[in-house]
Amino acid sequence: MTVDSATTPAPRAPGTGGSVVISVDAMGGDRGPAVVVAGMAESAEKNPEIRFIVHGDEAELAGLIARRKVLQGRCDIRHAAGVVTMHDKPSQVVRKGEGSSMWSAIESVKQGEASVAVSCGNTGALMALSMLRLRKLPGVNRPAIACLWPSRNPQGFNIMLDVGADIRADAHDLLQYALMGASYARNGLGVKMPRVGLLNVGTEEHKGRAELKQANDLIEAAATDNFTYVGFVEGGDLPSSRVDVIVTDGFTGNVALKTGEGVAKLVGDFLKDAFSNSIMSKFAAVLAMTSLKRLQKRIDPRRVNGGIFLGLNGTVVKSHGSADATGVSAAIKLAFTLAKSGFQDRLAARVAQSAATPTGTEASS
Repeated sequence: MTVDSATTPAPRAPGTGGSVVISVDAMGGDRGPAVVVAGMAESAEKNPEIRFIVHGDEAELAGLIARRKVLQGRCDIRHAAGVVTMHDKPSQVVRKGEGSSMWSAIESVKQGEASVAVSCGNTGALMALSMLRLRKLPGVNRPAIACLWPSRNPQGFNIMLDVGADIRADAHDLLQYALMGASYARNGLGVKMPRVGLLNVGTEEHKGRAELKQANDLIEAAATDNFTYVGFVEGGDLPSSRVDVIVTDGFTGNVALKTGEGVAKLVGDFLKDAFSNSIMSKFAAVLAMTSLKRLQKRIDPRRVNGGIFLGLNGTVVKSHGSADATGVSAAIKLAFTLAKSGFQDRLAARVAQSAATPTGTEASS
């Protein structure tokens, strides 16, 4: 898909008297709009600044929202009859997706009514529609999806990108991922001086493909007083405290992400089996209950729910399709944090300056 980003104006700031407006695709995801509305209610209860534009079947949404006292007066329902399913091909959605709740949610960001769009829907379709309606930021060749990875760092998470927006990435793309990831770390996680690493099969400079070696030189040259480049990192560094941002191509990042999720589930299942194996192990589980709950909360995938589409002329948060109310609330919280920080304007400035100066040495966002 070819899009012309040079002529696309930046979305207008919504005039909401200080509130942050989140545009929500209520019909996407595996669990239906009831779970999405429940997640909205959790977020609304925690933060009175949040308001919502909710997209989907008006009659169904009106009934669900009416049951949530905390949402009264804070939701604008936009009727959208169409639903993008998990099985729809992105190319089909681009041609026939107008009128769907996903399209409508993105359109609210394009028109400046909302700061961020949140959807649990089909990832490929969401990226395709986001690129079509929001367009790429000037200077961005390939947008990226950034995810949060539990880590030993004080902020509790590392950022990895790209995790599936595009399986390809040349050296300049990887440089832009580094700059965008560093901006996300500062504005989304509050890391004042993010440490950026480039994922490779080893930390030695002679290892890796040609584009990785070239990207290594570009990122090192681009490092300023706004981020530190630590060089090549390996798979074992993803959850470590050595780095805050891990840069890779979408193919490698997606495989790493799905592998990590699978291993986390396997370890959880093994722990359940171990503690239910005998009377003594069940007794030990009771004694260790506080520590186990703390561990469960630390690695709970719902707390890190929300991949960010970076490099677009507007912010889109992709929630897991199977997210429950807690997961949806986490994605909305992330959207709120980014909106409050002025992340989109800072990211656009970072990308524009890096395009003007190929090494990015003058960027300051």
